[in-house]
Amino acid sequence: MRVLILGAGGHGRAVCEAALDAGFEVAGFLDGRGSLPDVLGLPVRGEAAHGGGPVLVALGDNAARLAAAGRLRAPLPTLLHPSAVRARSAGLAEGAVVMPRAVLGAQARIGRLALVNTGAIVEHDVELGEGAHVAPGAVLCGGVRIGARALVGAGAVVAPNIRVGEGAVIGAGASVVTDVDAFSRVAGVPARILL
Repeated sequence: MRVLILGAGGHGRAVCEAALDAGFEVAGFLDGRGSLPDVLGLPVRGEAAHGGGPVLVALGDNAARLAAAGRLRAPLPTLLHPSAVRARSAGLAEGAVVMPRAVLGAQARIGRLALVNTGAIVEHDVELGEGAHVAPGAVLCGGVRIGARALVGAGAVVAPNIRVGEGAVIGAGASVVTDVDAFSRVAGVPARILL
């Protein structure tokens, strides 16, 4: 499938490489900053250059990723890197991106435009909300629920059956053993609310 990558920054470059590994034909990048020098040998154009074809939205900021997809109104393919491990019963909604060496367990559900980053583990029966991000090396144990636009930081661990509310942020390396309210920020071992 021929696609454009929305976002020519660091995450955009990583998604481009993953898309090429997965067999996509990448025609170039779109970027809100307009035309820029080539990235990875591919042209970068402003969002207005989008011709209506499929787009992989590669913006690291959760809210920006959702807003950009709404502006473009483009088909949003899913991206599953070939080194990722996906249980047969795991589901991926449109626009979801699963990066190298990530693991998706049985009946895990990855929401629309959600991002499972490099080496993250999403165990059985996890629900990852729309536009949420599981950063590199994070672990979501079985039955965890992550709300829309929430961020689970690099290397964080969320214990089984924990609920993380919409827009919440879990700091890198945190150990989450109690539910996290919507729009709150937690960090540490065990994770505690940041003021």
